[in-house]
Amino acid sequence: MSVPHIPVLLRPLLRAVAPVGGTWVDGTFGAGGYARGLLEAGADRVIGIDRDPSVFRMAETWRAQYGDRLHLVEGTFSDLDRLAGQPVDGVVLDLGVSSMQLDQADRGFSFLRDGPLDMRMGGDIPSAADLLNTADEAAIADVLYHYGEERASRRIAKAIVAARPLTRTAELAEIVAGCLPRPKPGQSHPATRSFQAIRIWVNDEFGQLVAGLSAAERALKPGGQLAVVSFHSLEDRIVKRFMQARSDAGGGGNRYAPVQEAVQPAFRQPHRRGIGPDPEELQDNPRARSALLRVAIRTDAPAGQVDARSLAMPSLPAKGVS
Repeated sequence: MSVPHIPVLLRPLLRAVAPVGGTWVDGTFGAGGYARGLLEAGADRVIGIDRDPSVFRMAETWRAQYGDRLHLVEGTFSDLDRLAGQPVDGVVLDLGVSSMQLDQADRGFSFLRDGPLDMRMGGDIPSAADLLNTADEAAIADVLYHYGEERASRRIAKAIVAARPLTRTAELAEIVAGCLPRPKPGQSHPATRSFQAIRIWVNDEFGQLVAGLSAAERALKPGGQLAVVSFHSLEDRIVKRFMQARSDAGGGGNRYAPVQEAVQPAFRQPHRRGIGPDPEELQDNPRARSALLRVAIRTDAPAGQVDARSLAMPSLPAKGVS
C-alpha cells in the first residue's frame, strides 16, 4: 500500500546518503515516507520517532511488511539519541508541519480549512488558542515578527487581542487577512506567515531543532550521516550554521559568539550548498519548491556543544503569558 503523501526531496536524499546497511533514525516519521525509502534503499533497520501518536496508528496498515526492521517510538527528535538507545549510522529530519497534518482540519494547522485553533504536533502543551487568548499584545507581536518575519505584526496582534477569545482557524485567518493588502495573483495567502509563526511558538520548533541537531551529533557513529530537509529560511539558517559551526576547526568567532579554542570538527560537509528539488519533483509536488536538503558526515571527534546564539536562532524578548 502506498503512503498518502509524497516525501519531499526523497530521491536526492537517498542519492546523497546511499543508506547501504546500518541503523537509521527517521526523527520525523509522519506518514513514513522517508523510513520506507531508507528501508527499500538498503538500510538494515529504521527507528521512526514522532511526537504525534496518531501517525503510528496510520502506519498499522503497512508497517508489518518490514517486520522488526522498523521500530516506532513516540517522542521528540530533540531526544533522539536516548530514544534510539544505540549509536546509529544515519539521522534524517524533515522539519515543519507535514502535508498530512495540514490536510486534517481538526489539527488546526491550516488557514485554508476551518478547525479548532490547536496547532499542537503532540504532547501535553498549550494550544494556539490557549496562547493567543492569554498572551499580551506585545508578546504576540514579537512572535509574529521574529518567528514569521511578519512586518505587520503589531497591527495583527492588536486585532487578535481585540477579537478574543479565538477558537477557530477561520477566525484567525480572517483577522490576519483583514490587516493586510489583498494578495496579488501568485502570492501566498496573507495568513501564511502568521500561521507559521504561531505554529513554531506552540511547538517550540526552533528550540527543538537546535536540541535535535545536537542529539544527532551525539547519536551518530563516526562516518554516520545527518540529513535535514527544511522548508523556510529561518529553519535552513539554523541547520546551515549548525553544520558550519560543527564542521569548523574553531577559533574564528563572529558577532554572535566569541573566538573559541580550536577543536576537532565533529562533522564534515560533502556538499557546501543545500540541495533543492529537481524539475521532475517540482512538477509532481509544488510543495517542494521551497525545500532544501543539507547533509553532514560525522567524524570520530567527541560530541560537543553549540551555543544557540551562534546559530542566529530567532528568539523572543523576555515576555511571558499574562
